[in-house]
Amino acid sequence: MKKSFLLILRLIFDIFGNVFTTKKIILISEGANWVINEECKNIKKFLKISKNIEAKISITPAGAKNKLIHFMSVNTYLGKSGIRDKENILYNIHPSNKILLTWFHIIDDDDRIKFIPNLNSAVEYVHTASTITKKKLISHGLNENKIILIPLGVDLEIFSPVSEKQKEHLKLELKLPKDKIIIGSFQKDGVGWNEGIQPKIEKGPDIFCDAVEKISKKIPVHILLTGPARGYVKRRLEKNKITYTHKYLDKYEDIVPYYQVLDIYLMCSREEGGPKSILESMATGIPIIATSVGMVPEVIENRANGIVIPLKNTALIAEGALEILRNNNFKNKLIKNSLLKIIRFDLNIVEQQFYKIYNELIDIPVK
Repeated sequence: MKKSFLLILRLIFDIFGNVFTTKKIILISEGANWVINEECKNIKKFLKISKNIEAKISITPAGAKNKLIHFMSVNTYLGKSGIRDKENILYNIHPSNKILLTWFHIIDDDDRIKFIPNLNSAVEYVHTASTITKKKLISHGLNENKIILIPLGVDLEIFSPVSEKQKEHLKLELKLPKDKIIIGSFQKDGVGWNEGIQPKIEKGPDIFCDAVEKISKKIPVHILLTGPARGYVKRRLEKNKITYTHKYLDKYEDIVPYYQVLDIYLMCSREEGGPKSILESMATGIPIIATSVGMVPEVIENRANGIVIPLKNTALIAEGALEILRNNNFKNKLIKNSLLKIIRFDLNIVEQQFYKIYNELIDIPVK
């Protein structure tokens, strides 16, 4: 009840802000303190610092006129019956606005797939981060010339490697065991924003747990978790007597030392738009094993700068992890090549591409 009341207050506040703002760009966030909101903040910061252009972050487009509205997630634009303003007047979109929609990944049973052909006339462009999702959008009826492919980026000024001595210090600071391999998983993989007992299948928490259980039979491991809704994973780990630390961070940037302290990162999703975790792992010099989804084929070359695994093959995930952990030469090669590759995904380079699209769609006043 309290959350619903606060949401209504936020909506009303944002609508009044949209009516009176002089800013020409509005970035629509889901409102939760998670990845989509972080992307909004990154773009807003880049525009201000690099272009001296002000953008506004809002959870609703209502009240805005003659703006460029970038819906940063399909969840903020489409509902089960189509465009969300048909469901709720608080999400009304004035026809004078130009619309850019980001759609990171497509799940086969998503009811909103049937609305994809409608986007050809409803929006200026659909942005996505991976070729995999681009192909899916086209296969479901979106014109190719409507698609903008811009990858996710990583802030290389924040995400960077540390020495082994610094890593040991971080282990003490985060109260992690010295005598165990630290395996990371930093994504939301439970349904909803509460405990997350029901697994979000597309995020592969079951695959992750199956792989970790196999690894733990060969070497002592400790699992480091961040993010909300990790209840399913925690229960599986407890059932198998695998120790873990879970911390839900208040600020997204606080995640950096959690990467830096890792020995290896596992990304076991069935569907992804990126994810940012593969970029952040690489930038902090942490070897990564990932399923072949989202941006993975464009970022990771198998056995050159990471290990790419076919979906659901937990045996190969475990074998790959053990090879990395037991073979320093192989591990160091992966890290070295990752640090070279990740330069292409520097956040400043990526955000520049968004500015070009914004500038094409609307006359942005530069102060």
